[in-house]
Amino acid sequence: MIPTLVFDIETIPDVAGIRALTDYEGSDAEVAERAFAARREKTGSDFLPHHWHRVCAISCVMRDQDGLRVKSLGQLEDDEPRLLQQFFSTIDKYTPQLVSWNGGGFDLPVLNYRALIHAVPAPRYWDWGDDDRDFKWNNYLSRYHTRHLDLMDVLAMYTGRANAPLDDMAKLCGFPGKLGMDGSKVWQAYQDGQLEQIRAYCETDVMNTWLVYCRFKRLRGTLTSAAYDQEMDLVRQTLGQLDGAHWKEYLDAWK
Repeated sequence: MIPTLVFDIETIPDVAGIRALTDYEGSDAEVAERAFAARREKTGSDFLPHHWHRVCAISCVMRDQDGLRVKSLGQLEDDEPRLLQQFFSTIDKYTPQLVSWNGGGFDLPVLNYRALIHAVPAPRYWDWGDDDRDFKWNNYLSRYHTRHLDLMDVLAMYTGRANAPLDDMAKLCGFPGKLGMDGSKVWQAYQDGQLEQIRAYCETDVMNTWLVYCRFKRLRGTLTSAAYDQEMDLVRQTLGQLDGAHWKEYLDAWK
């Protein structure tokens, strides 16, 4: 079995970077708000440029011959370079199938910029066939290769106007979807010292992605109906053994 690594990140404004690139002054909250305001004036949205984001959480589902695991990388006290190194080291170790929802549009570009800023090596991830010729025709970087599968992009037929939110698709498929938080609330939660809650939210979101991916595999015929049911049972069994109120809430919402 080729390992499958489903991933999701949560980000906050890179206040130090914004200060370095602008003349904004004040507290972290004031600098971030000035950046949001400038962005709203320019684009109508307060979504910051990718390189102005800082990663505060990376959550993963790993499915391999040893079973199913879901967790956030690192510890609460770990800094951004440590989180990035753990993520790319996992790719170096396992060469997994990467799966995301909008990972090509957001998560990976952010991870690319942040790894560049912090000089975090990621040789397997960046292999275009230099070390492994198989990667020339199927690597993590090409939009149309499948070693990284951006499920949102694929389902939309690589047409941005057809993109759908993960929360909507998860709920339409009968899965829990988002529970109590979304990306727009992460910055405030971070300022309030709620990093543990952010990590919990990120974990449930990456589990939503895994469940939708299993449904996609059933659609493609790479999972039989019986195998799909077994995967669903495995998820319920795995989550039922985990600590954390968010998993009890997640299972309760999954009818």
